[in-house]
Amino acid sequence: MKTTEALPPLVEPDAELSRDEVARYSRHLIIPDVGMAGQKRLKNAKVLVIGAGGLGSPALLYLAAAGVGTLGIVEFDEVDMSNLQRQVIHGRSDVGRPKAESARDSIREINDNVDVRLHEFRLEPDNAVELFEQYDLILDGTDNFATRYLVNDAAVLAHKPYVWGSIYRFEGQASVFWEDAPNGRGLNYRDLYPEAPPPGMVPSCAEGGVLGVLCASIGSIMATEAVKLITGIGGSLLGRLMVYDALDMTYRTITLRRDPARTPVTELIDYDAFCGVVSDEGQAAAAGSTITATELRDLLDSGKDIELIDVREPVEWDIVHLPGAVLIPKDRILSGEALSELPQNKPIVLHCKTGVRSAEALAALKKAGFSDATHLQGGVIAWAKQVDTSLPVY
Repeated sequence: MKTTEALPPLVEPDAELSRDEVARYSRHLIIPDVGMAGQKRLKNAKVLVIGAGGLGSPALLYLAAAGVGTLGIVEFDEVDMSNLQRQVIHGRSDVGRPKAESARDSIREINDNVDVRLHEFRLEPDNAVELFEQYDLILDGTDNFATRYLVNDAAVLAHKPYVWGSIYRFEGQASVFWEDAPNGRGLNYRDLYPEAPPPGMVPSCAEGGVLGVLCASIGSIMATEAVKLITGIGGSLLGRLMVYDALDMTYRTITLRRDPARTPVTELIDYDAFCGVVSDEGQAAAAGSTITATELRDLLDSGKDIELIDVREPVEWDIVHLPGAVLIPKDRILSGEALSELPQNKPIVLHCKTGVRSAEALAALKKAGFSDATHLQGGVIAWAKQVDTSLPVY
């Protein structure tokens, strides 16, 4: 039973389909709700995908296979080995290549009729709105709050709908946001999350992990929503949040409503500051109390007696840890539980994966009176890149 309201098609039909295109898309064409008109709309559509990562990979592959005529990819990163567990648009031979180029080549193998446009730069407030205005629809599968709020606000200002997805460990979410929806029920991401969570409260996939196949589930939902919006078939996720639990194999849908207290989006802002990538306390503590990987190496080589504390989680410690380090997860430090285990008579150096969590832990130590504490800039990643390249980078 249909329980949601269909929206008018987002895109007008293209002039015609070639004979080869009719053969390629025949399984679409014989679906009455899609037909020739729907396939022509797909051919005429311009869709921008933010990121060619876990969610972008399946979404791009299926949108290309579906016959979306123009696919834009915003991606400035390179493929590394840890991506291959879930980012199925890339292969072993792509490691070290720009992700955008790898994604383009995979798309062309599936459908060489697609016009693939690469935007190999970081999405920023000074380029987002102009870029979004070139497309009919945006797909956002990024994994950090700063970019999510930027995508939302830029889509509002560019008057574009966008499909959003999020994954973490065994759970995923998806929805559609469109401030100017023609049914008068427009919502945006700030109706779901008015404010970003405090720094460190919600770990990223790089810190907390994600089941690889979860990306296929949520990415395919995002692609499905894109096809429905373009062709005007079915009821979209506009005004609804779909929540997927892979362990229990359950889907549930939550109704969303406009937040009457939400401040209208009128301009783009500093999203790193808004989301507090590192809290003010963490930044203040790290100022003047940060050492680099090479400085830490020199300190250890000199034989100086220091306490090297790893504030990551036990599963991360099992993957890789620095020689001589002691594992004390960040939450035990923030709660005060572990303070009695720390030495008062020698310098303490904290480290995590990238330096964000260790800065937060450093703030707690400074507040507790550990004045001779520092943290490692760039964390284990910096150490593996600058000091010991034999260590795995996860």
